[in-house]
Amino acid sequence: MNAPIIDPLQGDFPEVIEEFLEHGVMKCIAFNRRGTLLAAGCSDGSCVIWDFETRGIAKELKDKDCVSAITSVCWSKYGHQILVSAADRSLTLWDVLKGEKINRITLQQTPLQARLHPGSSSPSLCLACPLSSAPMIVDLKTGDTILLPVCISDTDTASSRGKVLDGTQPFTPTAACFNKYGDLVYVGNSKGEILVIDYERVRIEAMVPISGGAVVKNIVFSRNGQYLLTNSNDRTIRIYENLLPNKDGLKFIDEIMKELDELDGAEKLKAVGTKCLTLFREFQDSITRMHWKAPCFSGDGEWVVGGSASKGEHKIYIWDRAGYLVKILEGPKEALIDLSWHPVHPIVVSVSLTGLIYIWAKDYTENWSAFAPDFKELEENEEYVEREDEFDLNPETEKVKELDVNEDEEVDIVNVEKDSAFSDSDASQDELCFLPAIPCPDIVEQHDKCVEISSKMIDDDNSGSPLSEEAAVNGRTTNHASSPLEVLDNPDDAGGTRAKRRRKPSEKGLELQAEKVKKPSKPSSRLSKFKTKSIGHQDHGNGRYADDNSDE
Repeated sequence: MNAPIIDPLQGDFPEVIEEFLEHGVMKCIAFNRRGTLLAAGCSDGSCVIWDFETRGIAKELKDKDCVSAITSVCWSKYGHQILVSAADRSLTLWDVLKGEKINRITLQQTPLQARLHPGSSSPSLCLACPLSSAPMIVDLKTGDTILLPVCISDTDTASSRGKVLDGTQPFTPTAACFNKYGDLVYVGNSKGEILVIDYERVRIEAMVPISGGAVVKNIVFSRNGQYLLTNSNDRTIRIYENLLPNKDGLKFIDEIMKELDELDGAEKLKAVGTKCLTLFREFQDSITRMHWKAPCFSGDGEWVVGGSASKGEHKIYIWDRAGYLVKILEGPKEALIDLSWHPVHPIVVSVSLTGLIYIWAKDYTENWSAFAPDFKELEENEEYVEREDEFDLNPETEKVKELDVNEDEEVDIVNVEKDSAFSDSDASQDELCFLPAIPCPDIVEQHDKCVEISSKMIDDDNSGSPLSEEAAVNGRTTNHASSPLEVLDNPDDAGGTRAKRRRKPSEKGLELQAEKVKKPSKPSSRLSKFKTKSIGHQDHGNGRYADDNSDE
């Protein structure tokens, strides 16, 4: 759709279901940075990569060691790798282009979510949020794990979390995410707190309390890193503004720590937290008081979207960043389990409980007045009186203005203009945006096909089918030379044990055959066979048929 003919007052958010994707039972989805590829984790342990431009399957990643449902998928920064977490407690790193496994490790708990380090083109570290333990940093090469603290009292992370890993204590799943460049981890715990953690030193740097102290279920950053979203158990989505710089945020926190040396403990962490995050907006449905599922930002961070967690309904709520509800999308009577906004276009992709992916797009209304400033849209027909010189070649009333264009100027067709949505892209990195199409190999082998064709031809030759009768009437014989071997009709013949290829009749032989079958009455099936074989004479000595007009 051309941007100039789109009405800018319509709003850049989806409105209707444009299409749906179907392949097995899909559970979770994730776009790459450009939005050209969509990865979907399935219930059978496979990961399907869709080409979002053609809406076709570009590749399927299947691990024979994994048959459990996929819980999350995550792309690397430049799309060459993808991390898949499964219900069998495994983390698998794939090479997308080759379709091969790079590493596979098994955790002690089922990872509900896993995210690759966003600051590296080929990351080896990931952040995993297990079901019954604290979030952890996992080295995918060595398998080493570092448990992160989830409350201020966790001074010794390794000892305090070791008891939880044994399963002796109940543990509420904790949400966590990297910041834009991956130097800090933000954790939302069960006490209603947001912890800013330096994962290299395994230390809490700041703490931001959430009003009400409800359990944090989701936490995610916007694409530009300026806003942080939390989804709490009190049915409220909160937006925080990030006061730290995207790069070198840890150095900024160290400077704040030096300024607050007189404070200690939790008070100091809260004081630092006020310098890191500040509450920006709150979103909730005050009438239905529903829980939210998979909330996230739009690609440009201007919209906030959240799915209804109610069973039996597929509703998606869209707010602007000012806090106003602008659209409610109502889908089929199926529960929503995952949600994602396209990185570039106003498109939302949702996953239903039945395993279908629904693509929500904008219902565009074309504004044709954008083609010319004097173009006027009419509600009804009007009588128009033309001017006397309106259709002259050189009208005097309106002189055509020549465009001031330098025709000798060279046009740059090599360099690519920098897109503001991908301002952090490294030009030296080769980003994977599309996958080559690979043709599917034939399942049935050629040998099996030949045997099947041969058996069918023998059956047709032994049975007086209507097709054979019609072939005899029209002057065409059944060509058995296409079969590998020919079985003779006379089993009593001494030469019947020898299987040879039947010679092709000459052109004159075919003409004689056509003259013989030109009769008004329709022959029977037995007569049809007789006429088919009467083209040549039977050589009883050699047990074969030969053409009358052959050179032998």
